[in-house]
Amino acid sequence: MRKSLKLNYKIIFHFFGLLLLFNGGFMLLSSLISLIYCDGVTLNLFLSGFVTLLVGGICMFFTKDHQKVMNKREGYIVVTFGWIVMTLSGTLPYLFTGSIPDFTNAFFETMSGYTTTGASILDDIEAVPYGVLFWRSLTHWIGGMGIIVLAVAILPLLGIGGMQLFAAEAPGPSADKLHPRITDTAKRLWLIYFAYTVAETLLLKLAGMSFFDAINHALCTLSTGGFSTKNASVAFWNDNPLIQYIIIFFMFLAGTNFVLSYYLFKGKFSNIIKDDEFKLYVKFIAVFTLIAAVIIYFRADVSLSSIKHPMVFGEAESAFRHALFQVISVITTTGFVTADFTLWTPFLVVFFFGLMFLGGSAGSTSGGIKVVRHLITIKNGFLEFKRALHPNAILPVRYNKRSVSGEIVFNILGFFILYFISFIIGALGFSMMEIDFESSIGIAASSLGNVGPALGDFSPVNNYNSLPAIGKWWSAFLMFIGRLELFTVLVIMTPFFWRNR
Repeated sequence: MRKSLKLNYKIIFHFFGLLLLFNGGFMLLSSLISLIYCDGVTLNLFLSGFVTLLVGGICMFFTKDHQKVMNKREGYIVVTFGWIVMTLSGTLPYLFTGSIPDFTNAFFETMSGYTTTGASILDDIEAVPYGVLFWRSLTHWIGGMGIIVLAVAILPLLGIGGMQLFAAEAPGPSADKLHPRITDTAKRLWLIYFAYTVAETLLLKLAGMSFFDAINHALCTLSTGGFSTKNASVAFWNDNPLIQYIIIFFMFLAGTNFVLSYYLFKGKFSNIIKDDEFKLYVKFIAVFTLIAAVIIYFRADVSLSSIKHPMVFGEAESAFRHALFQVISVITTTGFVTADFTLWTPFLVVFFFGLMFLGGSAGSTSGGIKVVRHLITIKNGFLEFKRALHPNAILPVRYNKRSVSGEIVFNILGFFILYFISFIIGALGFSMMEIDFESSIGIAASSLGNVGPALGDFSPVNNYNSLPAIGKWWSAFLMFIGRLELFTVLVIMTPFFWRNR
């Protein structure tokens, strides 16, 4: 008779305590920023950090005798509920400072932060204290690479292997590793992530941003988040094209597989050039930018009229820059805006809506479906025509000159089906709240893909504050399952997962 495998609850709560310690530490950093800028909420932010650290410390203390073995099931629980624990604790800075006194709104803003969606309920962002704005940006930065991956880097100190967690945090089809040990992989990813953030901060400062605006936008760019310190988002700097080109460049990097960045620093350029996903990612951006730029240029009477300071270097440059910015912003699911693209002809409204389903590269901080899934699905689709003509031929799908197993292909096809079913159910949920069709499908696609800007009443120049309370919870749920790529969350909602086996 097989012995049932019970969950190791102590290690789960021990890890929750560790996550809370991380969160509390970042809250204390936000209180330091508050102190520097004398915004009047330093003590409130300090208290939120202290409470979070205290709860985390208690969790770790009472579970210190845990068995240092974590199976895959426990890894999924830690990842899924770890995000909820982080989000619940992440509401404290908003609640303690009174910046967002309503819990539903605070939860929505925090979930939007950690999932790098960038949808906000704040009507006047520029009135929010500096320390709170910094915390808001930090939630993006923490969630961008994944607080779980960060924690994996120090798990050897606890005597725990981290492979199960990394597999659950990054469930996409790419299995590239920078180093045989998963902890060293996590450290290298975070080092690249941190280096890019510092570099963008310095460049934005040199380009004319204040240091505070520069560091916040760097935090939100590399995480492909989209929170801004300005009500107008990046459109605030439409008279400074250099700032926008810098953000474009780092959005592009953030939407690229971070493994390729590692190859870049190692001088292995051939690995980058030969990567199938990267080539398609670049082609998508180039083609879609060309289409949008041409329409904006020849319909300047409609398109450019919605842009503040549209023609710093002439109509052609402006059309190209705004097209490139919005295409990369939506494809990488960053969500920064330089203009309201819903005013750019009906064709471009549908065009950008379609881009919400694209997503960046696997192994990036982007949300969405991911380019590699589109690539393998397209290749498999063409091979189906050949298989119909040559039923006895063996025609495997190839990715980077290697055969892709049928199991992975079926997994990707299953993901597509599940993703679009989730989108349809999401849109139906919003429509039941008497939200119009355009807005419903826009919010569903934006929330599930972690994009931020939507359509209709929730266009790029509007926020989500008018969404009903139940709609905010529904949107937050879609953000959550979208960020963890559906399977990670939905699998624990099955009865089979919780059976001892």
